[in-house]
Amino acid sequence: MNDLPQTSHADQLVALAREVFGRGESFVQKITGRVDRPLQKIREFRNRQTIGIVVTVDMLSTGVDIPDLEFIVFLRVVKSRILYEQMMGRGTRKGEHYPDKSHFVVFDCFDGTLIEFFRKATGITEYIPERHARTIQEIIEDIWNNRDRDFNIRCLVKRLQRIDKEMAGEARVQFTAFIPDGDLGKYASALPHSLHADFTATMKVLRNEHFQKLLVNYPRPQKIFIKAYETQDEVSSDWLIRDGLGQEYKPEDYLAAFIQFVQENREQLEAIRILMNRPRDWNPSVLIELKNKLKTAPHNFSVENLQKAHYRCYQKALVDIISMVKHAARETEPLYTAEERVDLAFQKMTAGKTFNADQQQWLERIREHLITNLSIDKEDFEALPIFSRAGGWARANRVFERQLAGLIQELNAAVAA
Repeated sequence: MNDLPQTSHADQLVALAREVFGRGESFVQKITGRVDRPLQKIREFRNRQTIGIVVTVDMLSTGVDIPDLEFIVFLRVVKSRILYEQMMGRGTRKGEHYPDKSHFVVFDCFDGTLIEFFRKATGITEYIPERHARTIQEIIEDIWNNRDRDFNIRCLVKRLQRIDKEMAGEARVQFTAFIPDGDLGKYASALPHSLHADFTATMKVLRNEHFQKLLVNYPRPQKIFIKAYETQDEVSSDWLIRDGLGQEYKPEDYLAAFIQFVQENREQLEAIRILMNRPRDWNPSVLIELKNKLKTAPHNFSVENLQKAHYRCYQKALVDIISMVKHAARETEPLYTAEERVDLAFQKMTAGKTFNADQQQWLERIREHLITNLSIDKEDFEALPIFSRAGGWARANRVFERQLAGLIQELNAAVAA
């Protein structure tokens, strides 16, 4: 739905997917206009070296070709036929690593109403699978008949482990008639090896009619609800920030730790030294280094966490990272948003100067880029469409009469000042 600083739907989904899949942070990535180098992230996703899942807001709907895309998940309502068609089109590219790609899968998280709404609006052929939940007896028979045996063994192990967690102590006594000590959890863990070592004997137990009935009708523990009549519940709500070690902090305590970190590392971290003493050396690589150092600190000083804490403590939304570091180093430093900081930098840089129409157009492009990235260098003019479509570095440098390098350095210094 969105990627807002305070209630980012994209961030929620990224965190959830990382927890569910358990394959590390690099496997699930957010690609929106708010991340560093979004176009580079898109290229990484296309090459599929580490990224497997991407959460985005509009950014991948058009103009992006990722041939090996297998799944599209709709987690927001789309009412534009053109946008729907464009988003569906992301999956129609033929595979590069898998050239025999014949279809892709769409997850409509609105009970199929989204696909139904646009059913007559697209030429893409769709097939909605009808799948019923299989019984445990059916899974065992599929293993016996060698139908997707490895997959069904994994399914059976999970079913047995779930039963082990749900059954009462009485059930363990009943299971002793079929498995050692009635320990269903241990039996499930050893099942793949047992089937490989002695398939026939293991299947004899699994296909036993009484064993299968017990797997369905095993005794469950009685659910007990205790109510203390003399106790009155008190409900309170407090917003906390969790650091990289799992500890939680109130916003004011989190900022106090951030202030301590910045002041203790003013001389150790080059990025902080540049911000405080040498703003003319400010550039994108310094900004990336600063963000990485802050995020890998024990308190996990991510931009999102710091912005939330500043909003809670100072009622200032979307404070930029430069302001946060400077304010932590010197309390008298003001807190700006990225747009406010860039506008002040442009006022300082353009004061007393005149620019022609072409130069003003390029300055506006540079301003838009700086609001998002807070720094700029020559590489950006070739890598980012906002610049490359207008002619890139060569064209811009001619417009500014070969003075673009100095202009960029001046702007970076004004942004960091």
